[in-house]
Amino acid sequence: ERVRIPYDKPFIYLKGEGQRRTYVVWDGHDSTATSATFTSQADNTIAKHITFINSYNSPGKRNNPMRPAVAAMIQGDKSAFHRCGFLGLQDTLWDEQGRHYFRHCSIQGAVDFIFGAGQSIYEGCTITVVGRALNGVPGYITAQGRSHAQDTNGFVFRNCKIVGNGKAFLGRPWREYARVVFYNTSMSSIVVPQGWDAWFSAGRE
Repeated sequence: ERVRIPYDKPFIYLKGEGQRRTYVVWDGHDSTATSATFTSQADNTIAKHITFINSYNSPGKRNNPMRPAVAAMIQGDKSAFHRCGFLGLQDTLWDEQGRHYFRHCSIQGAVDFIFGAGQSIYEGCTITVVGRALNGVPGYITAQGRSHAQDTNGFVFRNCKIVGNGKAFLGRPWREYARVVFYNTSMSSIVVPQGWDAWFSAGRE
């Protein structure tokens, strides 16, 4: 099923029975903007103990051609997610805009699977790379979208851990002033030695 919280429905609280017991699953893949399994457009949304899955490419497998297939798109301000799961392969979690807090969440993917222009803190989260699905090509964990030097958005990963299989860069800039901080985060050998790919914004990394 597909779930959307519209702009005019703030202060919604979603509570499941656990990441491994409550699932919201959809296989959208037409485009980044229309493929999300879960969309939260309203401010002050809180979700706990739920896993959001985009099953177009089953997590950990590449059953179909690579396409944007969003598990969750977060647009509202002041939103928080506690012990939630976000599973997909490409463009899993669209942290599009607003101030967000992710605590003890599990986020899984292979290409740009945490992306957007949110101003967000990820605390105690497990980031799982499923790079094996890319047949030896490194993936990308983040694609942050800060467009201007004065913009306040960015991603902070604090006390997180990066696990999984294959290889991946910590990120690449979706916009030229991308800002991503990994603080006190455990990184396995999955992360390539280069760390960051400047992509089309060399000199601003």
